[in-house]
Amino acid sequence: MREKKSWPVKILIGIAALLLIAVAGFFIFVSTSYEAIPSAKKSLQSDDQLIVKEEGNILFEPVSEARDIGFIFYPGAKVEAPAYAKMAKEIAAKGYPVLLADLPFNLAILSPDRADEIISDHPEIKRWVIGGHSLGGVMAADYALEHEEIEGLVLLASYPQSKTDLSDSSLKVLSLWGSNDKVADLEKVKGAKSMMPSDAEFIGIEGGNHGGFGEYGHQKGDGETSLSGDQQIQDTVKYVVEFLGKLNE
Repeated sequence: MREKKSWPVKILIGIAALLLIAVAGFFIFVSTSYEAIPSAKKSLQSDDQLIVKEEGNILFEPVSEARDIGFIFYPGAKVEAPAYAKMAKEIAAKGYPVLLADLPFNLAILSPDRADEIISDHPEIKRWVIGGHSLGGVMAADYALEHEEIEGLVLLASYPQSKTDLSDSSLKVLSLWGSNDKVADLEKVKGAKSMMPSDAEFIGIEGGNHGGFGEYGHQKGDGETSLSGDQQIQDTVKYVVEFLGKLNE
């Protein structure tokens, strides 16, 4: 019987070192995120129109006359969920419950099915739309295709993976992007129309950029916005509320 040859110690040490470097690199990568700026965090306060609950996922709940459509939102890669609080709060002020997904290391790719938990925790909401910014939108598109309880999809500076063809689905889709976005591939954002249902809405926000959909400061590599203040967020709220309203007709 042949004896099994053991690996040389040097090779084992080398493999262990490579694994250690890979793990260390991962944790260095995920240890930094784009933090929500102070004005965004102010939107986490409840008022006479809305109750804001931070229990992992962040719920923006209308106090009265809530509609039966809830909006789940996946943040962009390495962006804190509160960075989208102003957008969420203003959409919720129109009567739509909004939930910002709490994601491990602020990466939707590590928890693409977080919406399962959100839907399970809110049986009072009977109809659902999901959306996301950048990588969050990619994961939201996957989820929407695989879960028939999702009626609509909102993409902000995002597009589905090539395997996620939504053209034969019954989903309603809204895709928004900023004309000065230098982070997302705008050709792919616009070109995704061929993967969408025929009535999908594609709208460019003139002068907007990638980071302008949230409040977390300038994103590395992004173009400069020519919009003042939070105009890009206000435009986004307008288009999303109109989109949700059509589903509610």
